[in-house]
Amino acid sequence: MPHALRDALELTAEQRQFRALAAEFAAREIRPIARAVDDAQTESPLELWRRAAAVGLTGFMLPESVGGGGVTDLLTQSLVQEALCHGDIGIGNLITSNGFFAAPILELGTPEQHDRWLAPLTGDDPPLTALAVTEPDAGSDAASLRTRAVRDGDSYVLNGQKAWTSNAPYARWFVLFATVDPERGARGVTAFVVDRDTPGLTVGKPVRKLGQRAIVNAEVFLDDVRVPVANRLGEEGQGFYGLMRTFDASRVLIGASTTGLARAALDLALDYARRRIQFGVPIIEHQAVAFRLADMAVKVDTSHLLTQRAARLFDAGEAVTAEAAAAKLVGSENAMWCTWAAVQTLGGWGYSQEFLVEKWMRDAKLEEIEEGTSDIQRLVIARRLARA
Repeated sequence: MPHALRDALELTAEQRQFRALAAEFAAREIRPIARAVDDAQTESPLELWRRAAAVGLTGFMLPESVGGGGVTDLLTQSLVQEALCHGDIGIGNLITSNGFFAAPILELGTPEQHDRWLAPLTGDDPPLTALAVTEPDAGSDAASLRTRAVRDGDSYVLNGQKAWTSNAPYARWFVLFATVDPERGARGVTAFVVDRDTPGLTVGKPVRKLGQRAIVNAEVFLDDVRVPVANRLGEEGQGFYGLMRTFDASRVLIGASTTGLARAALDLALDYARRRIQFGVPIIEHQAVAFRLADMAVKVDTSHLLTQRAARLFDAGEAVTAEAAAAKLVGSENAMWCTWAAVQTLGGWGYSQEFLVEKWMRDAKLEEIEEGTSDIQRLVIARRLARA
């Protein structure tokens, strides 16, 4: 019997329905191919992507005005994310990755821009998209990025390099952040939508990664890439605000993703501990194992509840930078610990590829790093405490 989570507050019938849809898809479609996708190293499961699109899971978070599922509240999105990532966190994150691209467009873009770039994401065979922020010398400090955007008449000319861009080898469009003036810091950061076929834009080789291989990352190179002013999102210098608001939401969703992963590790460890006999009894009756499983259960619930709190505050229009940081920090570190604990519980089998727990342990590490490391999240929370 899987570890059953008790939600902080009562969910609506629609929220339960969406979570059930995601959970059923994760069990039927995602979990069975997780090992094969990991073994493939640098290939995204595009057929699965299309099956997810056919049941509405790739565009459910987009507004009805562009043909999406209309699930624009972060709480429901986080419930779906958690359920998908219980099947596999890399594949789950891939399925909802167009929401990451859409967020700054929704935050900064015009209705016409919504129709132009978001409506195509809501069909049965939508393109993949990408958000290009990180650079070789600018990771967590997004205000220090060096990709330049120079105004030239009714266009901007972009030059620079992006690193670790998820979906880059497959993306039809990129939301790309550049600075119109490096001396202005965050106030110079501006967002653009760039078509993959724009002359001067090239994508590097896929990066071979420790885990979460369902999403393929690569560098993006910009050599005199000319982008129309009409492709700018918001005004010059508004990009950093849009990016930070995007990160507030995405860090909550990382909390949900990592909760799903941690719960998968707990479920597998529980099942194994009930069946594995050592010294004449199931190992779940051994105190050390039982206490480890109890710690796993507490960590899963803690991550789940912190994520729900941050999502509800976000949906209420509150500033949630510290709460989102807490959800990501606790969720990612709990997932790392819970996957380690599952490997430990399974012993030699956990270390082998007979079970998925060794893969899950590799997958979990990414979430302590991406979109601001755990150190950055602690700094965000510490600054909130200093201002209190």
